[in-house]
Amino acid sequence: MSKKINSLSGLVYSTDPNFKVEEEKDQEQQTLLPAEQKIKIRLDKKHRGGKMVTLVENFIGTNADKDDIGKKLKTACGTGGSVKEGEIIVQGDNRDKVLQWLLKNGFKQSKKI
Repeated sequence: MSKKINSLSGLVYSTDPNFKVEEEKDQEQQTLLPAEQKIKIRLDKKHRGGKMVTLVENFIGTNADKDDIGKKLKTACGTGGSVKEGEIIVQGDNRDKVLQWLLKNGFKQSKKI
């Protein structure tokens, strides 16, 4: 027997007679211009079997744009990677290559951490 659970953001009961449940809309964020993006690049090896990866964080935009940037970064670095949970992951310590590519493509506020 399966139950259909209605997500009301933790709401159990309301005493307000005029209360109406507002549905959350899944809207993707608009992609900011490259000059407005404040991208951070850092090295990480936690939970990865001791292997290092370069994380590109704080990219604000649609999932399609994030996938496109990830693909271009992986090609520029000549390595593999993925886009997961809002982060672009590039295999290996490629912070310098990623930073150079981002600066060359208009992401002027990018920096290494």
